[in-house]
Amino acid sequence: MDSVDLEVLRNSARWFERGHRVLRVTVVKTWGSSPRPEGAMLAVRDDGAVMGSVSGGCIEDDLIERVKQHGIEQTKPESVKYGISAEEAHRF
Repeated sequence: MDSVDLEVLRNSARWFERGHRVLRVTVVKTWGSSPRPEGAMLAVRDDGAVMGSVSGGCIEDDLIERVKQHGIEQTKPESVKYGISAEEAHRF
């Protein structure tokens, strides 16, 4: 496990202990050229504070914006897909 990912886990725990809700995101599958490997983590605190990285860009921006607009509504793990399929990439 990358030391950055350990910090994500530690900060998530600290934030939670201090009464914050925390959305923790983990990359579970990638293909082709991906900015972060499977297992990479990001934590987004209910006030928009962030630790870690899952994309280095637009995916993180979208996740942070969702939390800022809607708060953290999830109570169970869920899967969210970003990007295009391998089949679509081959077409382009």
